[in-house]
Amino acid sequence: MLRDPSAKYRPFPQVDLPDRQWPSRTITRPPRWLSTDMRDGNQALIDPMDSEKKQRFFDLLVKVGVKEIEIGFPSAGQTEFDYISGLVRSGAIPDDVTVQVLTQSRRDLIERSFESLEGAPKAIVHLYNAVSPAWRKIVFGMSRDEIRGIAVEGAKILRDEAAKRPGTAWHFEYSPETFSTAELDFSIEVCAAVMDVLRPTADKPIILNLPATVEAATPNIYADQIEYFGRNIPNRDAVVISLHTHNDRGTGIAATELGLLAGADRVEGCLFGNGERTGNVDLVTVALNMYTQGIDPGLDFSDIDEVIRTVEYCNALPVHPRHPYAGELVFTAFSGSHQDAIKKGFASQEARNDELWEVPYLPIDPADLGRSYEAVIRVNSQSGKGGVAWVLEQDKGLKLPKRLQADFSRHVQALADATSRELNAGDIWTAFEGAYLPNGSDRFALVDYLESHAAGTRQFIGRIAVDGEEQSLSGRGNGLISSVLDALGAAGVPLDVIDYSEHAIGHGSDAQAAAYLECRTGDGRTVFGVGIDSDVATATVRAALGAANRA
Repeated sequence: MLRDPSAKYRPFPQVDLPDRQWPSRTITRPPRWLSTDMRDGNQALIDPMDSEKKQRFFDLLVKVGVKEIEIGFPSAGQTEFDYISGLVRSGAIPDDVTVQVLTQSRRDLIERSFESLEGAPKAIVHLYNAVSPAWRKIVFGMSRDEIRGIAVEGAKILRDEAAKRPGTAWHFEYSPETFSTAELDFSIEVCAAVMDVLRPTADKPIILNLPATVEAATPNIYADQIEYFGRNIPNRDAVVISLHTHNDRGTGIAATELGLLAGADRVEGCLFGNGERTGNVDLVTVALNMYTQGIDPGLDFSDIDEVIRTVEYCNALPVHPRHPYAGELVFTAFSGSHQDAIKKGFASQEARNDELWEVPYLPIDPADLGRSYEAVIRVNSQSGKGGVAWVLEQDKGLKLPKRLQADFSRHVQALADATSRELNAGDIWTAFEGAYLPNGSDRFALVDYLESHAAGTRQFIGRIAVDGEEQSLSGRGNGLISSVLDALGAAGVPLDVIDYSEHAIGHGSDAQAAAYLECRTGDGRTVFGVGIDSDVATATVRAALGAANRA
């Protein structure tokens, strides 16, 4: 890398717009959405989609609710042409969906595009040619007048070809390709010349698509370009301003959102941001960003996993595990402090009558996207007691007291360090059983017991296996716990109660009880016992014996 990159690269110029309005605006409604997955996205694939995959993708877009779909580039080849014309003839295009095709500004290509749409009830033909200085100078070797002439000639052919087919409701889109790196006055001049030919009206507007074909500046500059264009294009009420951002600088989503603030009406992009180089703008993220601000985007991602499966199958590309909203890991937390905050957030959400979503670290309710809460918190060596407790609660219904959470987290930490991997719910339950529930190596094991009440006291009489030999242990106290501990004290294990809690697991006839006992030993250590049984009293006895075993 150069120590002085200014010798090779120059900063992108600012737009002279001192009274810009977009910074003080808020997005309040969704744009018109166009998916270009089947065209722009398809041409960026290592192995382009075949007809079966294209149809599957088209069906997904319809199901999600996309109303404008760019289905291909008819002049790219016979396979592309055949798919487009076959889709049109199949009757599989819903009445509320408009298909679109793309063409360069050349007569033969435009004519081929109209032929592919023969018989469509309605369609958009999207015309483009590059207008920026680098393309004029390096690619075409043409003047401004010549570039404008290409656009005007293409518009005339659009007009004439549409007139030959009055049975279709034709709509036109024009893109001054490389808009974001072109002179604003020239882009406006070319677009106005195209409008002079096509004569759009407020009832039948033209779509002027303003692409950041290669992202070359910060998103605020793109927003300035959009606002400037909207202020200066003639007959603005006959224009739908469309955005088509790429992600070369990693800010395609931000550029789109700021472009909407700047007055754009429509967004072109791909699900999950597929596209050439670093990709097109990600429609899923833009839409769900709106959703988290209380705006219905008009797109349905309530089964996000099905959307992911279809896109991954059709594109043969994975969705990144950290992808916003959709990634496998975006609703998970490994860090202990994150896990604790999420756990408390869910508890607060459940306790409140207010439906307003407010859970730390989660800007959207995973359930709105068809995800389950069980996947939210995962455990590894970075996890804390809150995360471990959450997994046990979700998997087994156990609600561990705070200090038991801390005690158990030591066992989990040791297991995570020893295995150097993520621990699943089965791993955690096995560790919990080994630490607190009866096993073959315990000194005390419950066989059976009786209780009796006399003179304000309670007597416990238990048949207990002590080191494998069945014995009778008895004790008295003012309650069940104190009488069991009295019996254990007589057997040489003195314990004092610090804390006790219990709760039900499940509902109805299959419900069980969980009891948790925290005790102090004769030498000042703290031990815990856990009991689970269909009878709450028996669960309590098991918890007391568990504490004795830990002692």
